[in-house]
Amino acid sequence: MAVYCWGNTSHGELGLGGIEDELILTPRKMTWSEAPGLIQAACGCNHTVLLTKAGKTFSCGCNDHGQLGHDLSRKRPRMSIFKPIAGLENYVITQISCGIAHSLALNEWGQVFSWGSDSTGQLGLENGSLQPHPKIIKLLATKHIVQIASGHNHCLALSNNGQLFAWGLNSYGQLGIGSTSEKVMRPTEVKSLAGIPIAFIACGANHSFVISKSGAVFGWGKNSCGQLGLNDEQFRSYPTQLKTLRSLGVRYISCGDDFSVFLTVDGGVFTCGSGTYGQLGHGIASNEILPRMVLELMGSTITQISCGSRHTLALVASRGRVYGFGLGCSGQLGARNTNNSFIPQVVLGPWVSPNGTSLLNGEESPRDVSTMSIRRIFSGGDQCFVSTTEFSDNIPPDDCRVHDSKTQILCLTSEMTKACAEVPAEGSVDLDLLSNIELIFKSQACINGSCLLPNDEHYCCTSKHHGIDIAAAEEIFKNIRRIENESLKQIIWDGVTNDLMKTLVPSPADVETLRIYVILPLYHEFVNAKNYLRLHTPFCQAVFKLSAIPGKIVSEWWASLPAEFFEGLVTNYKSVVLYIINFNFAKKREDDKRILVYEPNLTLALNFLLYLHRINHLQRKDRVSYGIFYMPELMDFVDIQQDYVQWIMDKNPHTFHLCNYPFLFNAEAKTLLLQTDQAIQMQSAMQNAATQGLYYMFTGAPVAISQFVVLNVTRENLVQDTFREISHYGASDLKKPLKVKFHGEEAEDAGGVRKEFFMLLLKDILDPKYGMFKEFEDSRAIWFSDHSFESVEMYYLIGVICGLAIYNFTIIHLPFPLALYKKLLKEPVDLDDLIDLSPVLANSLKNILEYNGEDVQDVFGLNFEVTRDIFGESHVVELKPNGSEIPVTRDNRKEFVDLYIDFIFNKSVEKQFQAFHDGFMKVCGGRVLELFKPHELMAVVIGNEDYDWYALEAEAEYKNGYTSGDQTIRWFWEVFHELPLAEKKKFLLYLTGSDRIPIQGMKAIKITIQPTNDDKFLPVAHTCFNLLDLPRYKTKERLKYKVLQAIQQTHGFSLV
Repeated sequence: MAVYCWGNTSHGELGLGGIEDELILTPRKMTWSEAPGLIQAACGCNHTVLLTKAGKTFSCGCNDHGQLGHDLSRKRPRMSIFKPIAGLENYVITQISCGIAHSLALNEWGQVFSWGSDSTGQLGLENGSLQPHPKIIKLLATKHIVQIASGHNHCLALSNNGQLFAWGLNSYGQLGIGSTSEKVMRPTEVKSLAGIPIAFIACGANHSFVISKSGAVFGWGKNSCGQLGLNDEQFRSYPTQLKTLRSLGVRYISCGDDFSVFLTVDGGVFTCGSGTYGQLGHGIASNEILPRMVLELMGSTITQISCGSRHTLALVASRGRVYGFGLGCSGQLGARNTNNSFIPQVVLGPWVSPNGTSLLNGEESPRDVSTMSIRRIFSGGDQCFVSTTEFSDNIPPDDCRVHDSKTQILCLTSEMTKACAEVPAEGSVDLDLLSNIELIFKSQACINGSCLLPNDEHYCCTSKHHGIDIAAAEEIFKNIRRIENESLKQIIWDGVTNDLMKTLVPSPADVETLRIYVILPLYHEFVNAKNYLRLHTPFCQAVFKLSAIPGKIVSEWWASLPAEFFEGLVTNYKSVVLYIINFNFAKKREDDKRILVYEPNLTLALNFLLYLHRINHLQRKDRVSYGIFYMPELMDFVDIQQDYVQWIMDKNPHTFHLCNYPFLFNAEAKTLLLQTDQAIQMQSAMQNAATQGLYYMFTGAPVAISQFVVLNVTRENLVQDTFREISHYGASDLKKPLKVKFHGEEAEDAGGVRKEFFMLLLKDILDPKYGMFKEFEDSRAIWFSDHSFESVEMYYLIGVICGLAIYNFTIIHLPFPLALYKKLLKEPVDLDDLIDLSPVLANSLKNILEYNGEDVQDVFGLNFEVTRDIFGESHVVELKPNGSEIPVTRDNRKEFVDLYIDFIFNKSVEKQFQAFHDGFMKVCGGRVLELFKPHELMAVVIGNEDYDWYALEAEAEYKNGYTSGDQTIRWFWEVFHELPLAEKKKFLLYLTGSDRIPIQGMKAIKITIQPTNDDKFLPVAHTCFNLLDLPRYKTKERLKYKVLQAIQQTHGFSLV
């Protein structure tokens, strides 16, 4: 191994000794005995410090301020050679760094040493005097430092728990502490970067940079030439993100006096700042205030960069070539001259490429050194160094894009947590493991830098990409859950509750600091509701305190996470709600029901569940079931009826009521509340009627008070009769229970007659002869017709009928899509709703949105208009003013689709829907509808088809001699379960009056079977009571035959 150097050595900074040359114009081999072990060269303006793999340090050059760390004669300094730094001989040094007149060293234990000039506090020793020998920085002694960097007169240090410290000159804000001052004598934390997992730090003369683990770059300090790359020349005293670099994957930065060079993960080089001498490599002498790619290096993968004061070196490892550009007055470009270069040119060094080809073709290099290949390049001031290895050893060059794990902050790993899980409950814990776990769980930065996707997939962290390996995170916290050792468990608990929770801030520094909101909920103690005061409450408080943009990002991340994660969050906070209700609210009544009042922790947990529910409803593409939010236990613990009564009477929207969180109520609870509302409305109607009756009694007018809405109708004129009868009732009357009487029929309405009434009425109204609705063949769904001859009063009637069905808990057949119920609840409709109505049309619009070509206009040939076929004639309707003249293009296609959907669902049927809405609200107006989501309201009206036929059997009851074990009953259920779905639905219609099931599920259908003796007859259904008369048939085959015959008879009612 050999080391080559070139550039300025007027102060002996190249350590060549015994020469009169002040400038070395081409790489020259050093005769230094320790050269084969060189791993780092740190260059100040006029001095150099070298580090060997044995951890030993050497220095040479100018020693005017003691920056060499040893005594050196001031006479003929260029004659000097590298001498060991005696004060560091007892330490294993891992990193070195040089400023203009000071030096730093970092040892294997994370301790930092400084020496040289302290005129601006750059030594961090707080004394301000020259320090000729290395001295430990005591203020950092309690930290384990993993990286150091120096500017001219300031320093940075990164600790293993992610804290960044800065000290020294701060006249340009280069310390990033939010202020400027002549000097800062002691290491000070850069708190504005708290929580960001920093991967790399760098300093220019008077400016500073950090790179996060996922490639976010922050710069601050002097910016007179645009060296911060922020598109201006304003100085910064706070770290400011270079947003233009976020997506590029920056891995390494090297800085000169007033310029900066960025190396990306794919080997690209970008530069900004002063370009006076060509140090930016763009071919011109102008400054750049935004990072700009060095085009001359495109096509090559750069693996190393290094900057001097005003020049740049770059290594193309694949070709074994070093390129230099910028100031060349001291020969620092290694090109045999002192000319400046504005574009990259090859450094003429005596080394070979990976294929063994020598750059100099052996003409000017000794034969024994022509077989060396480059290992690492170093530069600073006006001097340069290159370490090499034997070509035959086949050792690849270092890659600046790959960070040494020893320089990185601590992170949680599967191996670390697995080791924790393997420690016995009473066993001793390895001190390093204990210390690392403690540091990690006290540090947001460490948590945010953990569990990242492999292979740089976590780069470019955005609102759309959190970069977390969820599977790896789950594995880590699975190991933590297995920990039995109390010391480790307590350290983790204390770290999470006492440190992490208290460091969550409303406006974090960067999107990467928000990863903690994804990682922390995986901690198994969130499952334990008893921890709500220390864990759940502080966590949701932190979420709610997030400012707008961070809060939106967290919600988008949660919306994108797997269903298991999201469901876990919901389940944990539901447990907290139940725990608080059980233990914080005393039982008030004999039935163990509690009456809830405001309690801050309960309200927070409920609001958090509301927040999750909105994310699920509005943001998740693969929504988890709304049933995940249901809490059926509430009916056992809380008097929800009383809560509902108080809720509808309370005019203050901010008062605490459980009904403000209707998503927690399952179908059974909402049905109960609907019944409660019906009872309240009926009671109100009865009171009004009684008041009127009292008035009529005194005035002598006839008194007629009924507890029911009674409709007397005929089968022949069902629609007209119904319209006539309903017009007699006011809004409050329609909320009474409904009874229907068919003229000439003797059946008393106990529910079955009402069911048939709704079925026949809707079948008649939906008949195509009225033309009120349009059926879509591809979905069999209907929608309002925009050109019906019927008056809007008919639509009003259907709205009333729909409302009556809800208030009378009767399932009706109304094949509207979900869009109808969304409109009733004032929710917007979208393309998904059109899919329910017309899949063919929806897919056509979807194809327009997903078309990738630029020629949308040519391919689809559409304008902002809709063509309607009305009674055989085509009518064109413009979707916007002059729409017929506006073509649909790639830029406006989203607007076109939105307007098209708005036309179908809203504008074209505005009058028809409004009439339906008015009729519906005449019955269902009030706050009760706020309890329902569209799909729930739809299920209340038309039921659902979530059949569970075995549940129907399980809920069945038997009387008058039948039991579940009777042969006839066993045959019946065997026959029933063998029937195809269509026949089962016919049976359901025959027995209950509807082939759909209530929102509560099959368990809500209680059927009763009783025997009759004469097996000549068919089974008889008493639809009013869900009662089946089933004769004791002699064989299974005869039973099947009779049942199939019976279920074809589904019209007309008579007393049996």
